Amino acid sequence: MRDAAEPSVSVLLPCRDAGQFLGDCIESLRAQSESRFEVLALDDGSRDHTGALLQAWAERDSRVRLVDRDGSGIVAALRRLAREARSPLIARMDADDIARPGRLAAQLRLLARRPGIAACGTGVRYFPCPPAGSGYRRYEAWLNGLTDAVTVERNLFVECPIAHPTLMVRRDAFEAVGGYRETYGPEDYDLILRLAAEGHGLTNVPATLHEWRLGAHRLSERSARYGAAAFRSLKVSFLAAGRLPRDRPLVMWGAGKVGKAFARAWLEQPAPSGSVVPIAAFVDLDPRKIGQNIHGAVVIRPEALPEFAAPVRPYVLLAVGSPGARREIREALDAMDYREIEDYRAVA
Repeated sequence: MRDAAEPSVSVLLPCRDAGQFLGDCIESLRAQSESRFEVLALDDGSRDHTGALLQAWAERDSRVRLVDRDGSGIVAALRRLAREARSPLIARMDADDIARPGRLAAQLRLLARRPGIAACGTGVRYFPCPPAGSGYRRYEAWLNGLTDAVTVERNLFVECPIAHPTLMVRRDAFEAVGGYRETYGPEDYDLILRLAAEGHGLTNVPATLHEWRLGAHRLSERSARYGAAAFRSLKVSFLAAGRLPRDRPLVMWGAGKVGKAFARAWLEQPAPSGSVVPIAAFVDLDPRKIGQNIHGAVVIRPEALPEFAAPVRPYVLLAVGSPGARREIREALDAMDYREIEDYRAVA
């Protein structure tokens, strides 16, 4: 067994006004089947009894270390915690969530077996249960289907493919890409995209091992940096920075709400004049849209794509919101001998 000075994983636990839920989080970590971890806990300017709960926990559990911070925000807190980590693996936990007993052990096993994987998450369950038809239900189902590295890569620009509070990442890869950084958008997705851009493998444990609490208290519910526009801007910036070929026309498959919003973000991205690849056409099934002009590009039928593309095959961004529609368009592109990643990518 490892010495206590050599934890198997360092769990980063930033807290702010988390007293209402922190007890459940603590108990879930205490119940982990993998016990050789350290928790780096930080009270980031709480106005409730969060600090007292953390202090009491640290006094009775030597695996818990308290780290000071002045309330300057989540990214600064995470950067401070990461600097204190002693393990070659770093994990995340949110103070209002509950980790199932086997979570850390399952992630450690996956990373031990697969040296090509730099980071992994787990399946999640939202609670209290969101209403049927809600975006949370759709995201939960989508995320829990990303159980291998190929599927994660295919869906990298749809949404963040690893739930941040379930993240476990190799410290060398984490530090090589600069760790957490202050940016205009979500710090977790920014980290995942940088890891992917450097060729690091990403996946999820194919099991639901994390209870993800919903509520108005969540930072993601209160800050524009976690809104749809911020996510789109981040996706666009990474795609423009080398994930798309510059010598092929760009076609947007989807002339609905998702496609139009993504196209607008693409065309309005802050980049040197002339460096943004224009959108050559939109593809859509709706006969009412055929022939329309959107952002300077004509809308064509799917069957017109091969002829429109000649002699140069365009690169297609598949931009629809429905998983069912996304699946059907993938099938249509595959039938045209388009190869995912090489010839097209799904975005949202």
